[in-house]
Amino acid sequence: MIVTGKNYSAEHIGPFENLLKLDFMGFYGKHFIGKELGLTGCEVSLNRLPAGKYMPFLHTHQKNEELYIVLQGCGMFSVDGEEFPVQEGSLVRVAPEGERGWKAGDEDMYFICIQAEAGSLSQATLEDGIRTSTKTSWMKK
Repeated sequence: MIVTGKNYSAEHIGPFENLLKLDFMGFYGKHFIGKELGLTGCEVSLNRLPAGKYMPFLHTHQKNEELYIVLQGCGMFSVDGEEFPVQEGSLVRVAPEGERGWKAGDEDMYFICIQAEAGSLSQATLEDGIRTSTKTSWMKK
């Protein structure tokens, strides 16, 4: 269930182990959240790839670069024919034209993929963030 307020949307999808129950166009283990949460600057998918399984095709993008964040497990990544290992804590950025694919190792690989239009970031957090004086319930002590 999605909860929304004036300036937010939130959803609890449960443990990442349950991702294999979610179907995205015949692919189980991939869940896009951009539309559900009303994201306007990026797309995000939550992913669980079972041990030994792999993305059945390579792909590129027209505009979006992707950032892959491996949360658990290990595997192999391929970008433009170069193959390299990934594991928990690996971060992989792929330019739109990069031909990419991945494979889980001996255990399930959990990762987040964030897509955004390449070259569209106009300012980073330090330039964009504004500290306010408001306090939350846990800050008031």
